[in-house]
Amino acid sequence: MSTNTGSEEGASPPEADQEGQQGGAKTARNAAIAVGSISFLFSPVVLVGVAISTIIICGLGILLAPLILLYLLVTGGGGSSDMPPSLSEASSALSIAQGDGLGDLDTSTVPEDLAEPIQNAGELCDVIGPVVIASQIQQESGFDEELLGPDGKKGVSQLPPDVFDEYGKDDDDNGETSALDAEDSIMAQGRYMCDLADQAQELIDSGEAEGSVLDLALAGYAVGIDAVHAAGGLPATNEAQGYVASIRAQFAKYEGIADIPSDSPTPTGIEPPLPTAVPSESLDPATT
Repeated sequence: MSTNTGSEEGASPPEADQEGQQGGAKTARNAAIAVGSISFLFSPVVLVGVAISTIIICGLGILLAPLILLYLLVTGGGGSSDMPPSLSEASSALSIAQGDGLGDLDTSTVPEDLAEPIQNAGELCDVIGPVVIASQIQQESGFDEELLGPDGKKGVSQLPPDVFDEYGKDDDDNGETSALDAEDSIMAQGRYMCDLADQAQELIDSGEAEGSVLDLALAGYAVGIDAVHAAGGLPATNEAQGYVASIRAQFAKYEGIADIPSDSPTPTGIEPPLPTAVPSESLDPATT
């Protein structure tokens, strides 16, 4: 009896082998169907936007490897002469989106009159670079300097009135401090983000929160640093996670590496930046 039991445990029954082969065949078939469906629905250019917006929220539970594989299969199988540059561009963009946002700003990607204040705001502290500032402005106002938003928000950076009152100065030396003065607004944004980064670092150092300083600072900008503290890190809310994702998705654009299509669908449901005052409401990545 014991011999028979050992034989059963030590060898794979024919039925198990057959089931394993069938399972492998089914997996391969399903993968082929998925690739075919995606190549039909999305162009390679659109997939760059999808991949970038997904890769940057890897800490939020998204499985990245299948998406990257599908992207490479779809874009690499067409035989077009311009595919290698596209793949290289996508690879660079994905890497930048996961980074610290401290790359050099390509000033040609922002309005000429805003390039200097964006650069200056991104040099106020070591954690928040001009690429981050530009990406936030894109999300907040689409570079509309005269935007009037809800809850008294004004200007290119769309800071809440109490926040602007605390961090705003007459940076353009025109005799008044106004959120509708682009330089005043952008520099206030930079000061606020640096302060949020300091507070995020303190939470991390004390063990009260986990995550990167940049992500927690961005979440603090979107939902308040108290919400970050209460959550012990990046809050598991649509607004916080969607905001961080949408900002990071723009990093490559403002480094001049890749221009992410504004109409690209994203797994998080993030709407492209519009001339509205607040970040568009996003779907939870886990539900897509």
